[in-house]
Amino acid sequence: MKLMSDATSTDSAWDRRRWLVLGVISLAQLMVVLDVTVMNIALPSAQRALHFTTLDRQWVVTAYTLAFGSLLLPGGRLADLLGRKVTFLTGLAGFAGVSAIGGASVNFAMLITARACQGAFAALLVPSGLSLLTNTFTEQKDRGKAFGIYGAIAGAGGAVGLLIGGALTEYLSWRWTLYVNLIFAGLAFAGGALLLKGQSSRVKPRLDVPGVVLVSGAVFCLVYGFSNAATHSWHAPSTYGFLAAGVALGVAFAAWQGRAAHPLLPPRVVLDRNRGGAYASILIATAGLFGTFLFLTYYLQQTLGYSPLVTGYAFLPMSGGLIVMANLSTTVLMPRFGPKPLIASGMLAAAGGTAWLAHLGPHTGYTAGVLGPLILAGIGLGMVIAPAINTGTFGVAPQDAGVASATVTVGQMLGASVGTSLLNTIFAAAVTSYLAAHLAAARLIDRQGLTGLALAHGYDTAFWWTAGIFAAGAVIGGALLRRGPLEQKRTQSQADDRVTTAQAEASRERA
Repeated sequence: MKLMSDATSTDSAWDRRRWLVLGVISLAQLMVVLDVTVMNIALPSAQRALHFTTLDRQWVVTAYTLAFGSLLLPGGRLADLLGRKVTFLTGLAGFAGVSAIGGASVNFAMLITARACQGAFAALLVPSGLSLLTNTFTEQKDRGKAFGIYGAIAGAGGAVGLLIGGALTEYLSWRWTLYVNLIFAGLAFAGGALLLKGQSSRVKPRLDVPGVVLVSGAVFCLVYGFSNAATHSWHAPSTYGFLAAGVALGVAFAAWQGRAAHPLLPPRVVLDRNRGGAYASILIATAGLFGTFLFLTYYLQQTLGYSPLVTGYAFLPMSGGLIVMANLSTTVLMPRFGPKPLIASGMLAAAGGTAWLAHLGPHTGYTAGVLGPLILAGIGLGMVIAPAINTGTFGVAPQDAGVASATVTVGQMLGASVGTSLLNTIFAAAVTSYLAAHLAAARLIDRQGLTGLALAHGYDTAFWWTAGIFAAGAVIGGALLRRGPLEQKRTQSQADDRVTTAQAEASRERA
């Protein structure tokens, strides 16, 4: 009886401890997601302080996303190889160190180098954290709660980054958008060191060096090409050349993975219909989400005249809808219906929200034209992002947990790059064509009024395209994902674990 009581006490302690583990991993994820957007609002101040050009300004964001996206799959495999606690804590410590260096930058080169190093450590940190979460929460009920919280942070973190970036820039300095990472990383590192158990797979994978070179080159070229399109044009050689190289390297990587002895991304991870559908859905949802962030930020600041801080507050209803629906989806709806109807209907709700935003005019107020669509889009994205992250990491073998987690984040990074560049190009073309068509009449009306009408036309066009992206996501997700709740396929190592547990319980009963 005493042994049974001790076992129950141990189980209860671990149950409490794993929710603290969720808090640690979520804090680290929030820090990484924040850094995709937190610097956006601080860029004008940083530019004045370090005296770099407007053309160079894009590299403050691009350097981070390039390193992050290019190194994610190798980072996920290193987590499987070296142990997830080790790589998680290493990623946190490194991220904090280079953030401090970036905040103390005395010139542009120092800032860009620090941002690229942030991306490299984030590529080690994020897959480690998500695979730790995957292996910590294995029961469907608790897994739903955990991934609801994690998915809400992954989706809403960008909007929170705009708010924090605006507050820090307005009341302290642009440098604090980097220094603040020391607080996040310090808390997460202390919690991780105390709470996390060392997790590494029983089957030690070998590092697929040709796969690392091919996939890192492919993602680098794709992210760079799409980022270049956002600031130059689709006709620039530096845009289509890198995009073509990225596609070619991606095809070569896929061919190599089919014949490599120890593939970096085993085909079994991606070829599962549910996981493949989840990766496609997360890419499409993130593309639409970051496009919405981009154009609403423009609209609120340029058209409505909001300050950076007020702009951040304006996004909070979207974050609220996303957080509530992400948790409701994964804890209540997904165990009953599975990811297929949730992701499809969530994409349609997000499409409805952005189609509603496509009716903004030069004088439309926030309450009348922005608040309702924001809440609807947030609810829709909450039904997509958290279930897609859960599905994309569900049922993988222990030795593949890190690389499956990395694949989810690769989808997010590519989605952000594709959405920003594609929609920004569409917006700019719509504004230019409107001005050209109405320039003759501008002699008779106010030129400033014409510019306002042209911008409103550009926003509406971009939001219609965003709605189309979400609608396409509903079709793709609905076609790829299987019907019904997720079903765990027991792996050999899990079967071994069950045998070991049963033997231990039998020994305890005999004792």
